[in-house]
Amino acid sequence: MPLPQLTVYRHDRRKRALITLAGEIDLESAPLVRRALAQCLSDGIRTIDIDLTPVTFCDCSGLNTFLHAAQKSTEAGGTLRLHHPPRTLGLLLDLTGSGVLLLGVPSGHPPPPPGGVPAPAVPVPPHRTQPLAARGPVASGRPPAGAASERDADGSAHGFPRDVVS
Repeated sequence: MPLPQLTVYRHDRRKRALITLAGEIDLESAPLVRRALAQCLSDGIRTIDIDLTPVTFCDCSGLNTFLHAAQKSTEAGGTLRLHHPPRTLGLLLDLTGSGVLLLGVPSGHPPPPPGGVPAPAVPVPPHRTQPLAARGPVASGRPPAGAASERDADGSAHGFPRDVVS
C-alpha cells in the first residue's frame, strides 16, 4: 500500500484552528482537506489558518477546496486564510484573481469598504511565492520541520506561526 500523499495536522486554540498540510493536494487528496475543514466548522471553529509551508504541490482541485471552505467559513461568520502557499498554488491564485479571498488583503492596502461600495482603483502588485526546497517524507504523528509546534523556540505563539497569530 502506498504512503499517503497528504497529511493533515490540526491544532485548536479556543475558536481558532491551525491546520498544517504536508504533501501534495490534488484530485485524490482534496477530499481529505475538505473533510478536515468541514470538521473545524462543525466543531465550532470560526477562524481557520492553513499553513501550507510543507505542501509541495497544489492543483486546481485544492484551490476549489479552499474556495469552498472559505465560503462556508464566511457563511458561518468566520474566516479562512492560507499562509505560505506553494508556488503551484500561488500561480493559480494569480491566474484566477482569488488571492484576496484566501490570502487576505495585500499588505500596504486598505481593506475593501463596507457595503459593497467600490473603492478607488489601486494597482495591486502580483502575489509572489518562493519556491520550496525539496522535502523528505513526513513523519507520522508529528508536524514536519518548520511547521507550527506546541511551543516555538522563543516561547511565542504557542503552536501558531508568528505571522498567523494576531
